[in-house]
Amino acid sequence: MKKNVSLKDIAEQVGVSTALVSYVLNNKLKDRINKDVAAKIKQVAEDLNYRPNQIARSLKVQKTFTLGLIVADISNPFSSQIARIIEDEAKNYGYSVIFGSSDESAKKTGDLIKLFLDRQVDGLIVSLPEHTEEQLRYLKKSDVPFVLIDRYYPTIPTNSVSINNYAASQKAVQHLLDNGRKRIGIVAYKTALFHLNERIRGAVDLLAGNASIGMVGIHSINQDVIAAINSFLADPQPVDSIFFTSNLLAISGLKYINSLGIKIPDQLAIVGFDETDAFDLFYAPVSFMKQPLVELGCESLKLLFNSIENRESIASIELEAELVVKSSSIIKK
Repeated sequence: MKKNVSLKDIAEQVGVSTALVSYVLNNKLKDRINKDVAAKIKQVAEDLNYRPNQIARSLKVQKTFTLGLIVADISNPFSSQIARIIEDEAKNYGYSVIFGSSDESAKKTGDLIKLFLDRQVDGLIVSLPEHTEEQLRYLKKSDVPFVLIDRYYPTIPTNSVSINNYAASQKAVQHLLDNGRKRIGIVAYKTALFHLNERIRGAVDLLAGNASIGMVGIHSINQDVIAAINSFLADPQPVDSIFFTSNLLAISGLKYINSLGIKIPDQLAIVGFDETDAFDLFYAPVSFMKQPLVELGCESLKLLFNSIENRESIASIELEAELVVKSSSIIKK
């Protein structure tokens, strides 16, 4: 049986201490180690096909150096971008990330939480579906550090990183008003999720309750979006603009609006929420509210690692979204 290569083997070949090899391969003390020596250690480790003994390392420090991440749907551009950012940033801390999609199911979320806890992850970052108070309380009792990202329960104190959805929605609607739109339709999810309802509340408050709202079920998006748009257009005073409160709603709406032959932005101005390449592929690139994804991911990891070191630490961070203006909401003069 082939003997596993050890840190001592690398140290002997390079002519340095085992401790120095450990520092280099674990990316520690980078500013205090000669770059040429560090490069030689890494080259020898690669030549010898060195593989760290993660089990031994975990037993020694009582950490698995893995994190669990639960998103709504990894195929959604928002979720996949967040997942990639967290994966890349976690690597800088020496951690690997295990992913799972809740598919907006409370039961599946609970199953994923238990699975990750069984894998003894050092911490969790979770984007919760609606009606998951029970799962959240289970997490709080588990004594495993966790951070809620994007979605949270304002009445249950936890580590969380989110955006100011109320203000973001108002920026979107104000932009339409500033560009001469007077009858604005809002297409939003019918949900108990706090952050999505904040988007509705922001728009309704700014319009002083004078808004047309089309509510969409999470499992009947296309048919409900079509029904909402038909209702907007059938009104004696049809809308002249629509604010879609998520990227999936906007994409579904754009397909239907395009099939009706309605010209954007001349007949109907559009603003979406969240970034997606599909917005730029449309003949009139779509204006949207851009969430600070890098900050969401990085701040979530910072909070999580703080919580790993100090279990009593609880903090909530609220970030601001940015309005990205494209041609779908402005008529050229």
